[in-house]
Amino acid sequence: MRTTYLVCYDVSDEKRLRCVYKAMRGYGDHLQFSIFECQFTAEDLARCRADLDGIIDHKADQVIFVNLGSAEGRGDRVITALGKPYVRLDSPCIVV
Repeated sequence: MRTTYLVCYDVSDEKRLRCVYKAMRGYGDHLQFSIFECQFTAEDLARCRADLDGIIDHKADQVIFVNLGSAEGRGDRVITALGKPYVRLDSPCIVV
């Protein structure tokens, strides 16, 4: 069974930030600068956490996993925004 997560990160070093972004691209959809939506099995979640564990500085950086519940039976994803409208990013993003 897959569970939907928002993965949000705050990484203080540019090099580590790029590494976290590249790692996360393999796990889910990039929503905003440091936010991904991911559909994880328990194994996927463990693998993602292990990958990020090897990248971040545990004293300076933070990664938050927000469990949004089961991915099955949820229907279409609905994202709303205040301010600038949300636009799904279908093109690759470049972090400089």
